[in-house]
Amino acid sequence: MKCPFCSSENTRVIDSRPADDNNSIRRRRLCDDCGKRFTTYEKVETIPLIVIKKDNNREQYDRAKIEAGVLRACHKRPISAEQITKLIDEVEVEVFNREEKEIASSVIGEILMDKIKDLDPVAYVRFASVYREFKDVNTFMNELKKILV
Repeated sequence: MKCPFCSSENTRVIDSRPADDNNSIRRRRLCDDCGKRFTTYEKVETIPLIVIKKDNNREQYDRAKIEAGVLRACHKRPISAEQITKLIDEVEVEVFNREEKEIASSVIGEILMDKIKDLDPVAYVRFASVYREFKDVNTFMNELKKILV
């Protein structure tokens, strides 16, 4: 592992423990050349997951796309970055635990909607309005009624 400060490859692990998500290992490292410490996270590499889009195109799973959608839905809401990361981690665990090589984007969207609904009602409505592509006020109101019940 290269030191991020001096680029030396002469580093060693001084502490190792499971990370908060229990899906990765947190390692504290020390650079023997410059003496600075830094943290790395080690995660098991998973089988590449292919997402089947609405138009039947296929593309490789991209966490950044989910993160961007959730961040847009949570914009200016009292939701911490930690809560968003935890939500995305939960979605990923659920998706990858299916052990399928391909998954429809609609399945990922439904899982996301369920998780966002529990996080924040305004973020849920924002996400649903884009995801469900509301065409008029009536479909929007029907979705609102679901969460008001």
